[in-house]
Amino acid sequence: MDKDFFKDDKAYWQIADEVKGIYMSDGSIASLIDFERVLDEVDIYAFANWEDGELVKGPEIGRYKVTCTFMWPEKRMPDPRGAKRLLPFDCDVSFLKTVLQVPAKVQSYDDFKPGTKKPKMIDQPVWLVEITMPKDLMSDIRTGSVELEGQDIDFEDLDAAYEQDLDQQETQDAETQEEQDEAVNG
Repeated sequence: MDKDFFKDDKAYWQIADEVKGIYMSDGSIASLIDFERVLDEVDIYAFANWEDGELVKGPEIGRYKVTCTFMWPEKRMPDPRGAKRLLPFDCDVSFLKTVLQVPAKVQSYDDFKPGTKKPKMIDQPVWLVEITMPKDLMSDIRTGSVELEGQDIDFEDLDAAYEQDLDQQETQDAETQEEQDEAVNG
């Protein structure tokens, strides 16, 4: 991640242009939907502040990977344990603490740049998190399965198991076996 991500006071306005560009491209929207689906499936939003991130750059779509950069206010840093959820899936996650220049709240003429009608810019400390995700992971999650440690996991089967409460059936079978053992040994 570029340490000079926000090089000057124009960066604040470039974020808005970046988001506008995303909405103008169907391909970018589709990639972001798949990207977010992966984040949701690995339960990253269960960790503090991850749902508060704001997209500031991306998606940068490469041949095999997609990269997005998100921003949080300094005091709302996302829990790094959430990022660890992505590592077994061959994702790269980088954190960077930096400063974004934002317009000051105008309360008097002193809050304007001298000789202009533009507000002065003030430094706002922020956290940037860059996530690079393999395209094949995004595709696997879209189809509803992923291979983890040599084991193919089908998310539909997993969801259906929770709905049918199959683990409760196993507990009942174990209790029945214990009752039979007590009757025999009794």
